[in-house]
Amino acid sequence: MLEVHKNYVLDENQQPIAVQIPIAEFEKIEEILENYGLAKLIEEVEEEKLLSKDEALKYYQSLK
Repeated sequence: MLEVHKNYVLDENQQPIAVQIPIAEFEKIEEILENYGLAKLIEEVEEEKLLSKDEALKYYQSLK
């Protein structure tokens, strides 16, 4: 498990209103979330028909 070093930001009433974390840990969290999202997307399209090379090229050209 990723260890997150947190610093709490308090308001004038000493109530927590935000958290600061080191940028390296934030970037690692972003990477984990992106990988999770990509894995979920791959799972969603797993059963879809694959395109042939020509179909893929034609589709790619239509995106431009």
